[in-house]
Amino acid sequence: MLKRELYLQKIRPFYDEVSLIKILYGLRRSGKSIILTQIIDELKDNKVSDEQIIYINFESLEYNFIRDAIDLYNYIKDKCLKNKIYYIFLDEIQKVDDFEKAINSLRITNKFSIFITGSNSRMTFSELSTDLTGRYVSFRINPLSFKEATKLMKVKKENYEKFLFEMFEWGGLPQRFSFDSDTNKFNYISDVYDSIILKDVVERLKIKDITTFNKIVNYLLETEGREFSAKNVLEYLKKENSNLSTQTLYSYLEALCSVFIVNKVYRYDIEGKAVLKTLNKYYVSDLGIKKIKNSNTQINYSISLENIIYNDLLIKGYKVFIGKTKKGEIDFIALKDNKPKYIQVSLYLENENTINREFGAFSNIDDNFDKYVISLDKENKSQKGIIHLNAIDFLLSEDF
Repeated sequence: MLKRELYLQKIRPFYDEVSLIKILYGLRRSGKSIILTQIIDELKDNKVSDEQIIYINFESLEYNFIRDAIDLYNYIKDKCLKNKIYYIFLDEIQKVDDFEKAINSLRITNKFSIFITGSNSRMTFSELSTDLTGRYVSFRINPLSFKEATKLMKVKKENYEKFLFEMFEWGGLPQRFSFDSDTNKFNYISDVYDSIILKDVVERLKIKDITTFNKIVNYLLETEGREFSAKNVLEYLKKENSNLSTQTLYSYLEALCSVFIVNKVYRYDIEGKAVLKTLNKYYVSDLGIKKIKNSNTQINYSISLENIIYNDLLIKGYKVFIGKTKKGEIDFIALKDNKPKYIQVSLYLENENTINREFGAFSNIDDNFDKYVISLDKENKSQKGIIHLNAIDFLLSEDF
């Protein structure tokens, strides 16, 4: 089993924190439950006794008798009679009615360190965080990064680029790496996607026209990395004999973001230092979803690299925007500690025209913050103070 150290090192400082609830959230099957078990293993390694650890997976019929907040509160209190810190792990907590009342009641005793996960049509992360305002720390759990996947699969250095293209096709959901055949990979990712869409979106929004909804998803995936235009989508749907209001369209898009199928990326006006709420873009949280939903069998590897770089920037702790300049656009502005890094992404810098285009994109930026061009080229093409990074070196790095 791959130890997901990237996340564990962020959560460790809060292991013994009884005043804050620890929320793990993210795309279904991205590994939240596994991380809970790895936290439990570390606690045991640090001499925490079995009786101090309570793990409840609400998807198991074993705990079907816990229906509401009172059931949950009483069950835990009855097991925690000694004057010690108890570590409570509640997996898929949303299945318990009014669960937040039980959690808050346990929290105020200063006796319980509580970890929770949850995702389905009854609860999104935004709702969960609202219920527990000011009383939690949250950790977004993503599918495996390229770096994690190479460790899991013990990929040799000479095969890194080939493996990256395999991830462009099938993504990084942890369990999909256990399948050898393309058919099994496809079926597994399809099942995960269907469980998200049917349980987390369709039921939640009471969507009746699933055909139109799927057309919107397909449109997003086929136009990924381009400026999003509601007008273009509605015109596309009309041609497909589907009518939809602008309000309904945006409610569908927000639902897809809330369950982490896609991420919305806002534009940032570099000159005006302001976030713009229009002409944003969408990137998928896992590239495998594109494989099973995109009707175009040809993979756009340039967009795939752009997407995986974007996801990796999020994993590295950056807030990511699209950069708007006076005369054009920068692929990404990555912000951390209020310091921007400007990034252009290109699959390969194949000729002078491509080099001039990618490096020239920074010509209208007159500040001294770091500027990068990321590509799969092995030769260092840095010039004029602009740093060229090999994409695989970037994906394997802790930061850059």
